[in-house]
Amino acid sequence: MPNLKNPSSPAKGYRGRFAPSPTGPLHAGSLVAALGSWLDAKKQRGQWLLRIEDLDTPRCIPGADQEIMRQLLACGLSWDEEPSWQSERKEGYQEALECLNERSLVYSCICSRQSITSTLEADGLITPRNQEIVYPGTCRPKAIQPQQAIQDPSIKVAYRLALPPNQSIKFEDLALGTQKQNLNTEVGDFVLRRRDGLFTYQLALVVDDALQGITHVVRGQDLLSNTARQIHLQQALEYSVPEYLHLPLVLDEHGEKLSKQTLAVAVHTEDASQSLTALRQAAIHLGLLDLPDSQHISIAEWLLAATHAWNRKTIFS
Repeated sequence: MPNLKNPSSPAKGYRGRFAPSPTGPLHAGSLVAALGSWLDAKKQRGQWLLRIEDLDTPRCIPGADQEIMRQLLACGLSWDEEPSWQSERKEGYQEALECLNERSLVYSCICSRQSITSTLEADGLITPRNQEIVYPGTCRPKAIQPQQAIQDPSIKVAYRLALPPNQSIKFEDLALGTQKQNLNTEVGDFVLRRRDGLFTYQLALVVDDALQGITHVVRGQDLLSNTARQIHLQQALEYSVPEYLHLPLVLDEHGEKLSKQTLAVAVHTEDASQSLTALRQAAIHLGLLDLPDSQHISIAEWLLAATHAWNRKTIFS
């Protein structure tokens, strides 16, 4: 494992990835993300990696990772390196956390979600459903000092990243254009390691992308709001910042994002015909409307045509 306190220079060439959580099989929404990221990598003659994000163990379903891999291969979406699992990289996340701690950028927090909500409500601030709860800084000390017990996960505290004042992040999305977020007013100091000792999605993803030399992140638009804090964390750790492209979401009949939480059904990939049908539906959602529709075309031939047709500018047209 490279030294994440002093990361190596960015990888040469395009390196993308698909990073599903093993909380169930692929559904239509996750196949859109997989296909979009695969096509973007292949169009750029780059590499496409598979990373299983299995850190949140209470939500993971045994065997779901293997089913996701089977579905991807059934759709012809093969990866260019051995798959990786986040659960095998905890030492790297700890190293990054300690690096931030040494720079006096981390502080401990005992707040629960309910206590944060109560504090905000006492100040007349009600967070709408499905919106970010902005941390009010309850546990933040006036002067941040390195935490002495950060290596001991048995101590039931969370660790938050201390934001500098008025930390506004601006970046260019390859499909959506200029994006901007003020982390102080829209997020607040965010958690890097939870009270139960689990590392958060934000820290693990940033470390993994640096470790794997990821140059392009292609994913669903539901993750757009995470991008600014990930860029800030990359900068704090002195990592390279990849390019970002966020894809349109697949919605259910109620206008909600299609997900396992909304009981999205798995895509059918039991045979080549079913896989091709699922791929065609995903491609239509991505704006690829003039692909071969013959029932006699192979998946490999169809993917080649889709790669030639892939154009970032048409995704949201």
